[in-house]
Amino acid sequence: MAKDKPTHAAIDRLAETPEIFRALLAGLHEQQTEWRPGEGRWSIAEALEHLSHVEGHCFRARLDRMLAEDAPVFSDYDQNAYYSAGTYSGREAEESFAHWEEQREDNLDLLAGLDPIVLSRKGVHADRGHFTVEELLNAWAFHDLSHVRQLADLVRMQAFLPGMGALVDP
Repeated sequence: MAKDKPTHAAIDRLAETPEIFRALLAGLHEQQTEWRPGEGRWSIAEALEHLSHVEGHCFRARLDRMLAEDAPVFSDYDQNAYYSAGTYSGREAEESFAHWEEQREDNLDLLAGLDPIVLSRKGVHADRGHFTVEELLNAWAFHDLSHVRQLADLVRMQAFLPGMGALVDP
């Protein structure tokens, strides 16, 4: 008897995100991907490197431990500390996107092979308490969609705002 594959809206969304990002990034030049909209705000390249970093160092790392251990404890993933330390800087957008996409493919392969029973396995966030694999998946998809919105905003400012002429709202 074949084991049921987990079906979950979050897994579906995780599978769709690479195409959404690819469509948003199509035709951008390196200079556009390095532009920051303000002090302390991320460029497209930095956002993509963040996505690459968080994919492996937060989401996959947490998932792996939750599958292997009973109620592992996790500290916060402090993206502001990583940003301040320059972890997301100095990398080309295309390189970061390719690395993120490779990790995402591996993660989707893992997720597709999981028994649905693991969705109830627990982890413990040191500051927020208990959470399940299912809740981690929802957070992962939520995170993706936050960056879809962020990248769409950065792309519209770089690709279309300069060509709007008199139609730009003051």
